[in-house]
Amino acid sequence: MARTSSSGSSRRDVLKLAGLATAAGFGVRPAFSQSPGHVVVVGGGFGGATAAKYLRRAGVDVTLIETNATFATCPFSNTVLGGINEIDAITHGYDGLAAHGVQVVPDTVTGINAANKSVSLQGGTAVSYDRLILSPGIDFKWGEIEGYDEAAAEVMPHAWKAGAQTELLRRQLIAMDDGGVVAIAAPGNPFRCPPGPYERASLIAHYLKTHKPASKVLILDSKDSFSKQGLFQAGWAELYGDMIEWVPFSSGGNVARVDPATMTVYTDFDTHVVNVANIIPAQRSNRLVDTADLANGGDWCPINQLTFESTVQPGIHILGDASIAGAMPKSGFSANAQAKVCAAAIAALLRGDEPPSPSFINTCYSLVGPDYGISVAAVYRLNAEGAIAGVEGAGGVSPGDANAEFRKMEAEYARGWYASITSDMFG
Repeated sequence: MARTSSSGSSRRDVLKLAGLATAAGFGVRPAFSQSPGHVVVVGGGFGGATAAKYLRRAGVDVTLIETNATFATCPFSNTVLGGINEIDAITHGYDGLAAHGVQVVPDTVTGINAANKSVSLQGGTAVSYDRLILSPGIDFKWGEIEGYDEAAAEVMPHAWKAGAQTELLRRQLIAMDDGGVVAIAAPGNPFRCPPGPYERASLIAHYLKTHKPASKVLILDSKDSFSKQGLFQAGWAELYGDMIEWVPFSSGGNVARVDPATMTVYTDFDTHVVNVANIIPAQRSNRLVDTADLANGGDWCPINQLTFESTVQPGIHILGDASIAGAMPKSGFSANAQAKVCAAAIAALLRGDEPPSPSFINTCYSLVGPDYGISVAAVYRLNAEGAIAGVEGAGGVSPGDANAEFRKMEAEYARGWYASITSDMFG
């Protein structure tokens, strides 16, 4: 990926242009006296909330079905663990979407009937659709780490779905004595938010350095490399010295078994007794997709990458973490960009038009400390084979030799990005 200049201006210019391309179908819309159809959206996160809003802006009737009354974002949840924010700062409601005319239904979808074009709800009713969007997120592959199941997660939290698990892990960090060891088990690819475990290690280290400076963060990794590795490791050395230790797969980092009763983590070669264990298990698409076999026997759902329509079941579109979206990572920004493209495609299809040719962007900011930000950005388009691929020479990464002022500026950009994207989703 191309390196940015020290000013960062070239990357910002690319992102502005790409953002305009992504949202091109929604700048100015003619008024429609009658909706061309009814779309049901399942899941009110980065993909689902965005798709619901932009479909309404396109004049489509939309019902959003979401289990929870509020949504806690995984992006910026690490700031809660680091003591920088409270949980309320990352928790959002759906009043803004309702004000746009989205019908918000607080219920849980228990099944999909693709033949009848309806979804069944836990409350006992069914909702019909002309087209269905699923943005259900992830589920965990319980048991791939021996001893790690849903009960174990109440002792060794994953905190990879933000909310109650985030608060649990935060309480454990507060209760830990100085001199303790916090273990983070990072899963193999693919998984939600590839830089997330390493930002988490950074912000937990920030909290420990401030309050419990004799403590240590141990990253046990199922991989031999990770996203923005050089930038993270340089930041760790600068801010935290030897407080963070990363153990890659080839050095015995793969976690094979856990014992919550004794707070013991077993890798392929070593045994670690720790004080706090954040076990992030392997992931797959939410199991709701299995009710219509949308993953086709796999972990993730294949889609037409122009429209995000399932290649297994017509009329069903799948966004975000659950989908196989070419070169795009599983991130909140990716889901938001995909949702706008999908909404434009569905609005066109419902009116009998050709879907527009899309562009996508993904920017991933990470906080190594409260005033130390790093980022990577990329632009994507469909290639000749119809797959989402990176645009060569577009995007970039934070420069490795940036000064403190630049890192502080990137941290401010990260906070600005979060405010902007959550306003876009829920405002």
